[in-house]
Amino acid sequence: MIKGVNDAPTKALLSAKKVSPKSASLSDALMSEKPTPDVSDLISKSNTNLLNDSSVDDSSSTNSHITVLLDEAVQALAIKPDGIYVDGTFGRGGHSKKILEQLGLNGRLIAFDRDLSAIESSKAIADARFSMVHSHFAGMQAELADMGIAKVDGILLDLGISSPQIDQASRGFSFRYDAPLDMRMDQSSGKTAADFLASTTEQVLAEVIKNYGEERFAKQIARAIITERNDGRAITTTGQLTKIVAGAVTRFEPGQNPATRTFQALRIHVNQELEELTLAMPQCLALLAPQGRLAVISFHSLEDRIVKQFVRDQANRDDLPANFPVRASELPQPKLTGVGKTIKPTAKEVKRNPRSRSAVLRVAERTNVI
Repeated sequence: MIKGVNDAPTKALLSAKKVSPKSASLSDALMSEKPTPDVSDLISKSNTNLLNDSSVDDSSSTNSHITVLLDEAVQALAIKPDGIYVDGTFGRGGHSKKILEQLGLNGRLIAFDRDLSAIESSKAIADARFSMVHSHFAGMQAELADMGIAKVDGILLDLGISSPQIDQASRGFSFRYDAPLDMRMDQSSGKTAADFLASTTEQVLAEVIKNYGEERFAKQIARAIITERNDGRAITTTGQLTKIVAGAVTRFEPGQNPATRTFQALRIHVNQELEELTLAMPQCLALLAPQGRLAVISFHSLEDRIVKQFVRDQANRDDLPANFPVRASELPQPKLTGVGKTIKPTAKEVKRNPRSRSAVLRVAERTNVI
């Protein structure tokens, strides 16, 4: 799945969808027994844990967006006034605007996003130092090469989904509204969640829900969805899907909608979020200049595991057999080093923005090793 660090993956590579390897299982702690709620109740509860994603504010149903770990993430980049920086996930521009505040006249910022609404939002930034690219961040190496950029001084990736994407009913990300089952971050291309459910097999669907949603009832949910489809009832709306899942899940976490994990899994699969991240990490390594910083904000364990393992592998490159006869000076040297401990939102930030509560920021620095 991972190309060499000098080979930038194309959109065609990213579109080759695969189910990720078996992920860590959920906790075996017993969940509270609850009766299956009516779908109308599920859709109307606006304070439910939407999509198990904490990057946006539960308290708002408008298209507002509160940037998570704003100061911490930008500080982690150790901005050089004349440096070149990449914001891999522009969103609504919170991090980008903060980076631009710290850049000098000769600095440069290139932002990426595949969401057309984000592209439109970026037009508000009238700054010659700023460039916006309509692309997933797994295409950054190729896009930057087209701009004549081979090295950068810092890369920021703010993963997950934003408030405007959830709060806009027509996007189909949320079970809070009964809307078309879309879930694409880039609505200009690719298959929708409804398209996927119309063509997938029960086995593949169960694997997606289990691996990406860490859902213990994945098989039951997949069976219920396929049964509904095979009975001639196409699943085209979030309300339909929510009702089916509610009927298949007999136990779920208190305060959590039973469809939470299934919606998360479908969103990750439709947008190939983990594949994109896996393809992007070696590109970040190749693009960073010595002492360049990589800062990644994750919102769930699947993303964070990929980031943590990649940094660990590049920091600890002694993979030779035990007792292998080699001088210490000849051992493979680290290409990345971790910077400090993981950073999480303060209690004050979580109170102001409840959806920030699961955020984790990891920071690494590029060494001089080629």
